[in-house]
Order: sequence, then structure tokens, then C-alpha cells
Amino acid sequence: MLGPRVLRRGVAAAVAARLQVSSSFATGPRQHDGTFYEFRTYTIKPDKMKEFVELANKNMHLRTAHSPMVGYWTLEFGGLNKVFHIWKYDSFAERTAVRKALGKDQEWQEKYMSRILPMLEKQENEITYLVPWCELGSPPKDGVYELVTFQMKPGGPAVWGQTFKAAVNAHIKTGYTKLIGVFHTEYGLLNRVHVLWWNENPDSRAAGRHYAHEDPRVVAAVRESVQFLESQKNCLLLPTAFSPLK
Repeated sequence: MLGPRVLRRGVAAAVAARLQVSSSFATGPRQHDGTFYEFRTYTIKPDKMKEFVELANKNMHLRTAHSPMVGYWTLEFGGLNKVFHIWKYDSFAERTAVRKALGKDQEWQEKYMSRILPMLEKQENEITYLVPWCELGSPPKDGVYELVTFQMKPGGPAVWGQTFKAAVNAHIKTGYTKLIGVFHTEYGLLNRVHVLWWNENPDSRAAGRHYAHEDPRVVAAVRESVQFLESQKNCLLLPTAFSPLK
């Protein structure tokens, strides 16, 4: 029969092992407040894309009367006949209240929702948080946006955060682009990170990327980060006339 000390040591070892396994998959700290961002992507029927954007342009003020929009874009590259938009909420209770109010908003329902539903082929949404070391940025002037989506190995910012931050900062220091935000997914496909960049135009972005790929600092930082990467997708976004981020 094992003595009390041996039993205590065994229990302590088991707890330590469990904590070690749990910490390796921990998501790490998020923002100090409850603010989150809902990413919504709509796939539009090809022959309805122009009509959809015109309808949104005419009526989106009805939607933004209920909660703030961060940005609204059409996809130029990386997916056709799609729109992508970001909405900010301070809590899940706020989002629930907003959704209920929208359902009761007769003008919104009649002028927009009832008319766009036949135009849609698919709707997708994700709930995301800014990573702890990032604040939402703003562009210096009108331009284009690039959404880069990384599928990371499990673990969250506690695992990949520092190397990923170093890779992002290496690109920032080249000066060809501006960071708008780095978001990790809470609801949706997990272990996914979205990085939203601003560029003056597609050509300046292409020239900047070419320069960055020859910068040894960028190459070294990216090489460290990709050990946590499973896949990557890039989309070029064009802001709509009513998008706060232009």
C-alpha cells in the first residue's frame, strides 16, 4: 500500500501533467474588455452583384443606425461575387439586442432584407477578437485592402503569438503597407488568424511585397512564424462607397 507522501506526489504529478497539456492548447489573453468583431461574408448570385451593392449603398444607413460598422468591401481577387463586412460589438448581449431590433425594424426588413435574400447564394460569419498586442488601425487615405487568412496549428496566441507578431512587425517596418488589425477566431473555424492590411493601390502592394521578400529581416521572421502555419489565403478587397474604412 502506498504511503500518503507517495500518493500526494502522484496526484501532484498528474495535475502538473494535465496543466502542461492544457496550457499547450491555451488561447492566451485577449482584449481586456469584451469587444469583439463579427466577420460576415456573403456570396452573391453573379447576375445580382451590381444590384446587391447598389441596394446596400442606398439602405445601409438603416443598419448602421443600430450598431457600428468597421468596414464593407467587395472582393476583387481571392473570391468572386462576394462581399465582406466587419461589425463591432462590445458584448454578446449587445449583439443579441441589435439582432432583435433589426428583426423589428420594418423599414430595414422591407427596403433591404426582403430584397437581398433572393440574391444570396451563401452567408458565412465568424466571431473574432483582436490579438492582445494589436489595436484597430485606420488608413492614412483611401486605398485598397488585403485580408490575409492564416490557418494556424492549435494553440492560439499563447503558442504562436510572439513569432507571428514578429513577422507582422517585419512587414510593417518595410513601410509599404499599414496594419489595420490582427484577429483570431472565437466562433467559426478555430485556429484561424485574419490580418487586415491597407495599401495605396494594388501596384504599390505588389512592389512592396517584392521588396519585402528580398529583405533578410522579413525572411527570417517569416521563417520562424511558418512553423505554426498550416495554410494561407489572400484576398484583395475594394471598399464600398459607404464603408467607414476607405
